[in-house]
Amino acid sequence: MDIKSKIREVQDFPHEGINFKDITTLLKDPEAFRFVIDAIAEQLYDLKVDLVVGPEARGFIMGAPIAYKIGAGFIPIRKPGKLPAETLSYEYELEYGSDRIEIHKDAVKKGQRVAIIDDLLATGGTVLATTKLIESLGGEVVSINFLMILSFLEGRDVLKDYNLQTLIEY
Repeated sequence: MDIKSKIREVQDFPHEGINFKDITTLLKDPEAFRFVIDAIAEQLYDLKVDLVVGPEARGFIMGAPIAYKIGAGFIPIRKPGKLPAETLSYEYELEYGSDRIEIHKDAVKKGQRVAIIDDLLATGGTVLATTKLIESLGGEVVSINFLMILSFLEGRDVLKDYNLQTLIEY
């Protein structure tokens, strides 16, 4: 299936000069959505994943059905103040400032095998922060999977120490 043809590109969003990859057009196509979930799940079957972690918000959309498909639990990574129980946070740098993400302190147990799922790899900052949270709780990141990667932003270099897989590249 030509997945790229299912993804709408929106010029100058959210800022001028950005060519936004909008997956809502893929998500509303049942065949394309099923194909993507199945393809990423296929990459994970042999890794004995205990938990799938998805960063807010498109990581939820992609990660939860993949967790279901492979028989793993699902853990959300959220912006500060969105999780109700005690959290652990990680602050990281962006091109234009900093950001912070959080995970419940009891989300991952020592030794659990974790796959991180998100829709897009750009610079890698959010997902690297996610790996740090998982590892600080004792989890082992066994795979990081994306629907797509923007190769020119070199996020792959930031995550070079991890098993990284993607379905399509731009």
